[in-house]
Amino acid sequence: MAFEGLSDKLGKVFSKLKNHGKLNEKDVKEAMREVKMALLEADVSFPVVKEFVAKVSERAVGAEVMNSLTPAQQVIDIVHDELIKLMGSDTARINFPSKPPCVIMMCGLQGAGKTTHSAKLAKYLKTQNRRPLLVACDIYRPAAIDQLKVVGEKAETRVFEMGQTNPVKIATESIRYAKDNGFDVVILDTAGRLHIDEELMGELKNIKAEVQPDEILLVVDSMTGQDAVNVAKSFNEALEITGVILTKLDGDTRGGAALSVLSVTGKPIKFAGVGEKLDDLEQFHPNRMADRILGMGDVLSLIEKAKLTVDEKEQEKLAKRLKENKFDMNDLYAQFEQIEKMGSISSIVQMLPGVAGKINEEDIDERKLYRTKAIISSMTKKERERPSIIDAKRKRRIAAGSGTKVEDVNILLKQFDTMQKMMKQMGFKGGGKKKRFPKFPMGGFPM
Repeated sequence: MAFEGLSDKLGKVFSKLKNHGKLNEKDVKEAMREVKMALLEADVSFPVVKEFVAKVSERAVGAEVMNSLTPAQQVIDIVHDELIKLMGSDTARINFPSKPPCVIMMCGLQGAGKTTHSAKLAKYLKTQNRRPLLVACDIYRPAAIDQLKVVGEKAETRVFEMGQTNPVKIATESIRYAKDNGFDVVILDTAGRLHIDEELMGELKNIKAEVQPDEILLVVDSMTGQDAVNVAKSFNEALEITGVILTKLDGDTRGGAALSVLSVTGKPIKFAGVGEKLDDLEQFHPNRMADRILGMGDVLSLIEKAKLTVDEKEQEKLAKRLKENKFDMNDLYAQFEQIEKMGSISSIVQMLPGVAGKINEEDIDERKLYRTKAIISSMTKKERERPSIIDAKRKRRIAAGSGTKVEDVNILLKQFDTMQKMMKQMGFKGGGKKKRFPKFPMGGFPM
């Protein structure tokens, strides 16, 4: 996860401060030196780090902190406030015009994930009850149009293309097509290059001049660190971008780009790519990102993700089966699939308060979930409905069919039996007074 190293280092700095009953200027100065080093190691721009540390130091040595009963907590609050300001105090949203369609011009270097994130953005906008149209304006890269068609189909979004025609003409015709066919958002997937050159910028300027987009979103790869910030600066100087989509923010990256983009370009991060699936695009919230960096979790984003991915009808069906004490292995399998839709287990865990930053990704074995699903898949319909009929012979067959060991099958059956007993104790049975129950009691399953 991005910022994992930074979160860990800042956590250690604040732990030292908490050991002091009172803080003096020397304590704050030493802490700020360590904060400075942590930010630089996270690949945050040096001028940005210098200004950030100066602002925190100025506030941290004030009388409010020095005379506080909990000075360490006051310093953490100051760092939290300044982190939010660094990334933008408000959540930057897409500026929809009063008269549709809203034209969004996607730009960026080749390999940054522009085409994929055009489809991700289209799918995200569909959840906001919008009707997006993807437009293939990249006529140079081999198979670029075909790639957009593939991801467009996965995102269930129409793709407009005119082959190898002039990109400016494609863009203008797509807007006419959108107006005639009721699409309220046009997403232009423009060409990229391996590096910034006059030819690339010239074409993008021509498209901009002709269609006058409402948004110009730059897609940059957060894994490239300060190079991402330099790319953002160059594109902004040439095109006056309106925002940034930062990709691979879920990877093993130092994350400095997220903390530097606004200060260097003056333009906000509007979205963050947090995985490979088309659902893995989040609106960028500076306050929530500050919470993640400081190990406070991000419950709001987790709830939003659940609302988008969890099937309400399935949950209602599960609730009914729980109440009637009919929960079986089929239901368990369905719940694992719901969890998978929300992303990796590690990404979910990192959003939980009190857990974020304290559990390393290597401590979470994602394969356990897949092994458990494989075991259930190897059962017959009757076995999934009544696990109690599974004897030693059947356990060996299930283990062989799922590529696991008999002991793995035993563990799953034991956990499932324990969970059923717990549900009975909690009152999940038919008749009598209705009781409240969780949507899914995970118990000790494979996290």
